[in-house]
Amino acid sequence: MQSLRMIENWPVPTAAAAVVRADGSVAGAYGPLEHRFPLASVTKPLAAYAALLAVEEGAVELDEPAGPEGSTVRHLLAHTSGLAFDEPRAMAEPGTRRIYSNAGFEALGDHIAKATDIPFPQYLHEAVLAPLGMTSTELPGSPAKDGVSTVADLIHFAAELQAPRLLAPQTLAAATQVVFPGLSGVLPGYGHQKPNDWGLGFEIRDGKSPHWTGASSSPRTFGHFGQSGTFLWVDPDARVACVALADRAFGPWAIEAWPPLTDAVLAELAQTS
Repeated sequence: MQSLRMIENWPVPTAAAAVVRADGSVAGAYGPLEHRFPLASVTKPLAAYAALLAVEEGAVELDEPAGPEGSTVRHLLAHTSGLAFDEPRAMAEPGTRRIYSNAGFEALGDHIAKATDIPFPQYLHEAVLAPLGMTSTELPGSPAKDGVSTVADLIHFAAELQAPRLLAPQTLAAATQVVFPGLSGVLPGYGHQKPNDWGLGFEIRDGKSPHWTGASSSPRTFGHFGQSGTFLWVDPDARVACVALADRAFGPWAIEAWPPLTDAVLAELAQTS
């Protein structure tokens, strides 16, 4: 895909990207696909997928208590537990505000580890990474931000998010729709959003502006970006996913570079379909 060559002009040392169709085929890829990048918060969708598998296995339930008082597994996944961004301190009553929280995902990892008697990084490996053949991906620390992966591996995850084999389709569908609708909050790097819609571990585009996806991205687009210069989105209406990894911290360069890439990818696919 010619559109992916746009990453050559990104002001980053290294970048790689791929586009994956809904049938799992790779529409295009560019850059060092086997290069291992820190994922930062693109770790969260992987951790959320493991949590949803734990729910399906009966190890935990979405509405069982987890995290601060009054919070549940569902609240932690949807960033509505009330926990602060980076410390286990309650800032709001559960379900009342969308407070994007690394601490919430760390509480989620701890909860699943206790329920399964398996350290969360090992649970993620056994439940998600190994079955999908993601052999270059690991979680050496926090389930909120410490994942390391490659574009080659995330191609498998992008395919899974469009045609799930590990999860029941209805489970993934529920996770990629708005949970606790109407709540406002801050989208890191983009400011206050009202509403600031999320699913269970996945950010939902809806009508957010500004946003890290494209102007032509459908409102149903879901995914995540990371402060290490990484993103993964799935656009169900366009029946395609895109992953891009880079090794420069998120900043004005990404705000400028990412939406044009997404729009170019969607336009190129529309012309060829």
